Amino acid sequence: MPHFLCETCSIQFAESAAPPDRCPICEDERQYVPARGQHWTTLAALRGGHANTWRRLEPALYAIRTVPAFGIDQRALLVRTPAGNLLWDCIALLDDATIGIIRALGGLAGVALSHPHYYSTMVEWGREFGVQVWLHAADRGHVTRPDACLRFWEGETAEPLPGLTLHRLGGHFAGAAVAHWRDGAQGRGALLSGDILQVLPDRKFIGFMRSYPCLIPLPAAEVRRMADQCLALEWEAIYGAFHEREILADGKGALARSAERYCAWLYSMPEP
Repeated sequence: MPHFLCETCSIQFAESAAPPDRCPICEDERQYVPARGQHWTTLAALRGGHANTWRRLEPALYAIRTVPAFGIDQRALLVRTPAGNLLWDCIALLDDATIGIIRALGGLAGVALSHPHYYSTMVEWGREFGVQVWLHAADRGHVTRPDACLRFWEGETAEPLPGLTLHRLGGHFAGAAVAHWRDGAQGRGALLSGDILQVLPDRKFIGFMRSYPCLIPLPAAEVRRMADQCLALEWEAIYGAFHEREILADGKGALARSAERYCAWLYSMPEP
């Protein structure tokens, strides 16, 4: 039986003869059900009309993105380390070309997820490469396809590979996480943020929201806590969830300024 995919968020469900009655990820206030209703597809159908593109962001970091866009249109990031490769966040399309390229680059040593919106076909990736898929235990209830490859980590930090550390940040989801890559940005350190910290289109500021499509903000105290937690780490560059959403220099300065601007608007409304 097929594993159906939600066309809106790209989450894959446990096998079933018919599409699910509903998508709990989309029905949550952080996502949405389109006005036209919920629609479903399969990985086999997706392989027939889509392909993945690759972009090298720095010598040991690649972005993988599906065209035409599918679901939320996030990108996955492939980080190469001496201990093996880590896939950060997932995209739905896993096809023969993608499998071949990743195997040529040394395969995968693990997969790690920032939050449930990007769980997508994570089980397909974990099974294909025979690796564990790291996601925070606080978000276990959002898993729609249980599998033995899923590793639920607890607490505030985890290290799936040497030099790559996961940090539970919260905010967007209870278990929302960012990844700190010690050797990124030519050894100055990089943060892989998904949209837990949303790199904005000007690539000078960072956004913070409980829900981006539904425009639900986070409390100022929560944003300050998240920012302080990341500012305590050593990093220069930040790579977000979407195409061309990265800040390559003074990322920590951008985060500090962004948190200050966000909180100022929440606390007071300046004169126009």
